[in-house]
Amino acid sequence: MAKVLYITAHPDHQNSYSLSVGDEFIKAYREANPHDVVLYLDLYQMNIPQIDSDVCNGWGKLSSGTPFHQLKKEEQNKLNRMGELVDQFVDADKYVFVNPMWNFSFPPVMKAYIDSICVAGKTFKYTNNGPIGLLKDKKAVHIQASGNFYAQGGPFAEFEIGHRHLKKIMEFFAVPSFEGIFIEGVAAKADQAPAIKEKSIQYARELAQKF
Repeated sequence: MAKVLYITAHPDHQNSYSLSVGDEFIKAYREANPHDVVLYLDLYQMNIPQIDSDVCNGWGKLSSGTPFHQLKKEEQNKLNRMGELVDQFVDADKYVFVNPMWNFSFPPVMKAYIDSICVAGKTFKYTNNGPIGLLKDKKAVHIQASGNFYAQGGPFAEFEIGHRHLKKIMEFFAVPSFEGIFIEGVAAKADQAPAIKEKSIQYARELAQKF
């Protein structure tokens, strides 16, 4: 029995191409793997600390030998929460990331989540030969919607940094399997948007059977 994190970053559930495709992916996955556990993480509805002064000060104090219980309450709360997020991530077997493309990348709440799970000793470790990833037995897929054509060799491919960012993070963690599902051109070819979505749903359902 595998544990899957379905990680979404879109504030508008009613009008989201990425969530429409993501939900179909999960539906197909559940059909193929009825005994697996799927945990739904709506990042917009979660407490995800940003790396702010409380977090930086807390880290600094801990590295200098200050006991955790002597940190300020806000420092403790934020570091505790970040610890919960990374532990949950490490405990899972598979990850499904879902988001729209905003300004060539993903929404900021996704970046805050990524910052929470990039933790030495949890998802990677430092060695004499540099950092190495610790998640060598995981799988991940990224579902991203965009108004124009980017990730699949479109005319603006060099501008796309959301999927490429997440790909590098997964490589950093040593996740061996990472695939992308791209719902592209829904604004550039608005008259074809329904067909674009349906084609992406079909591919998502096919990929879910093998995920």
